[in-house]
Amino acid sequence: MAKTSEKITKLIESDDVVLFMKGTPDFPQCGFSANVVGILNYFGIKFSSFNVLEDNELREGIKSFSNWPTIPQIYMKKEFIGGCDILRELAENGEIQDVLNKHKIEYKIKAN
Repeated sequence: MAKTSEKITKLIESDDVVLFMKGTPDFPQCGFSANVVGILNYFGIKFSSFNVLEDNELREGIKSFSNWPTIPQIYMKKEFIGGCDILRELAENGEIQDVLNKHKIEYKIKAN
């Protein structure tokens, strides 16, 4: 498990915004992952993603690492933010901009 934990730490450090999801941003494999990708894209947030379906060790390891039982999981500047429900709530109540500003993450709300 220590090896998996080190791998996860490296992945989280690899970019300012990191998403552990089922599938890929172009082809999410679950609705929750699709929702998170939609929110990140709506705010024009650049992010890296890792498909936990391709790596069972990563899939189980990330749950222990964050002490969060579900996927997707989002990290900003190495800090665990939460899963789909938390990100959706932040987006709906406008607090996502506070979180992005706090972490100095660039974003731009896409016009319809």
